[in-house]
Amino acid sequence: MTANGDRARALEVLCSDELAEMVELVVWSSEPGVYHARAVDGDVTFRRVLESGAQRFENVSVVGRDVIAEQDPTRFAPLSEELAHLLPTRKENSYPYAHEHIAQVFDHACAPDLCVLHTAAHRWEVHIGEHGSLGVVQARAPFIVSGKGVRRDGIVDRHCRLVDVAPTILALLGAPTGRGVGPAGEEQEGLYLLRQDGVARTDVIDEQSERPAHVIGFLLDGANANVLYDAAVNGRAPNVARLVENGTVYKYGSMASLPTVTLANHTTILTGCHPGHHGVLHNAWYDRALGQQVITESPTTWQEAMKWLAPGVETIHGAVKRWRPDALTISVNEPADVGADYSTFELFRAGAAGRLMPQLLPGAPPFTSEQFFASSPAYSFASWADTVSVDQATAILSGHHLDVDYALPTFMWVTTSITDAAFHEGGPHSEMAAAAIADADARVGAVLDAVEARGAGDDVAYVLVADHGMEQNAPSVTGDWGDALTAAGISFRDEASGFLYFDV
Repeated sequence: MTANGDRARALEVLCSDELAEMVELVVWSSEPGVYHARAVDGDVTFRRVLESGAQRFENVSVVGRDVIAEQDPTRFAPLSEELAHLLPTRKENSYPYAHEHIAQVFDHACAPDLCVLHTAAHRWEVHIGEHGSLGVVQARAPFIVSGKGVRRDGIVDRHCRLVDVAPTILALLGAPTGRGVGPAGEEQEGLYLLRQDGVARTDVIDEQSERPAHVIGFLLDGANANVLYDAAVNGRAPNVARLVENGTVYKYGSMASLPTVTLANHTTILTGCHPGHHGVLHNAWYDRALGQQVITESPTTWQEAMKWLAPGVETIHGAVKRWRPDALTISVNEPADVGADYSTFELFRAGAAGRLMPQLLPGAPPFTSEQFFASSPAYSFASWADTVSVDQATAILSGHHLDVDYALPTFMWVTTSITDAAFHEGGPHSEMAAAAIADADARVGAVLDAVEARGAGDDVAYVLVADHGMEQNAPSVTGDWGDALTAAGISFRDEASGFLYFDV
């Protein structure tokens, strides 16, 4: 059986009534520039059209319902709307930028034969909160820009994409634009990065103000934007509220690229490129040329993930250094660290991670919910990881870390993970999630306070995002579509729960 033959048989299984509760969509590319999305109740074929260095998408055919026609980025926001529409059906759901986000995956040489996207209700293992699919809640990350050089518009009725974050930061710093490769894969002028899919959101920049000398970014892994914003507005996240008060917040957030998972979108944020273009395609995939599985998200592979970064792709660190070779850039607990002068993961690669370990005292570390630290191993691990993250950031901002003196960095990126751990385990609307927001907020506050203590508060801008959203699922909707494929006699690989490969 050929890969195409297996794909056809697999589609019949995956898009059947029997798996409708589990499988939201299946997407694939039948030939370069031609893409398909199918569900139990419809099938659409569309193509990419390139015109004068830009791209657009148009439908070729629709059978039944156009399953990705609804792309409203405002759906299920604010929090009250999300809570009123828990577990949306495929007919209720929205898939912002679906055409572009599907197409970019298949630009990668290791793209799967089929990409299977789970429903909002479906859960993996014991998770109560989930992400990875195209649906708007799973894709929606927060987007907050604050401080020097930023408009103080508060919460505005706008949205963006995670590919827009890197060019926005570079624009905020006052970096020049130049020639590079744009989203259509063709060279063009006016780009901040050598390869750039996103655009600079200059509507957040106060053009009457001087640009900041420093930008500090926070990535709160897996933070549901609606939940975070609600906590800030209602006094449960006072440090995030400080950022909101002094900046601009996109009410409808920033949309993650497909797949809406960790390593793919960490790299998207730091490079301004979609996963299919920057090279870190998923948390795991199959490399046909090497004939082997690639895993980028595990305790043994995090620090090596950037070896898969595609040629010609640079991070914010690299773009800043290309513009200002004397600039200092810092990457704290962030795998997408290429070009940084200091990187947590470079210490791991050098075998020096032990130098970062805090003194393990009895009880929970600072800024930690003792209740969940004691009851959840995942919460405990993430709390210690985030403690190490904040310790590094605040030490560098104070001017001295690991026997090295530091000037205030031009660009610093700080990643924390407690929100992802808690939102997965308890769900985004749980008591555990609320505790994680409080813990993460306190750690953000520690970094803000370190900047103030350095006397630089008036010359720093801040950006706060996440790598994806998080959606509450249904405890009763479990299972693995792989069981049905195996029962049908189909041979396949399923990488990272959704990338299916045949004939390998």
